[in-house]
Amino acid sequence: MGHRYAEIAFTDRVRERQEEAGSRRFYQKMEDGPHSNASLTDFEIDFIAERDSFYVASVGETGWPYVQHRGGPKGFLKTLGDGRLGYAEFRGNRQYVTVGNATGDNRVSLILMDYAGQRRLKIFGRMTVSHDPGHVSQLAVPSYPGRVERAVIIEVEAFDWNCPQHITPRFSEDEVAERIGPLQRRVQELEAQLQLMAA
Repeated sequence: MGHRYAEIAFTDRVRERQEEAGSRRFYQKMEDGPHSNASLTDFEIDFIAERDSFYVASVGETGWPYVQHRGGPKGFLKTLGDGRLGYAEFRGNRQYVTVGNATGDNRVSLILMDYAGQRRLKIFGRMTVSHDPGHVSQLAVPSYPGRVERAVIIEVEAFDWNCPQHITPRFSEDEVAERIGPLQRRVQELEAQLQLMAA
């Protein structure tokens, strides 16, 4: 068993396209390498803890893929141990497409973005929806005003990191504040010095 993400993602048709594009040799080495990318390491766990949103894809009975954004406070997607992730599902537009899809086919794919750091983590997993009060309590974020409707547990099957080449850097309000904070403090110091000089 080699790279777990490649085992799932690289179907025969994908391998054919890789062969045509000249990248198959590289990915064959990845597949033939040591068993990897099945269990999250501390590096992935730390990355997940810093995210305030992610995208989740599921497939419905029509065969069409569906991608949904999930957001909340930083760290609302939690690592639960034993290769599991979980989050409290906050009430949204009440279409329930993802949770409906997962009751028929529990396979999902997550993409977690760090736009500022130009990093992207992809995860394959199996989703279970729970209304168990223990799960809901474990995953709730008391300081967040969103209404929790259910708990979602994802058994991680595989993960992979993407090339940062085409990720456009974007910054959240907190990230902008963190970066300009020192500049604002320096401006205040210089303004104070100018006022002293003018006095």
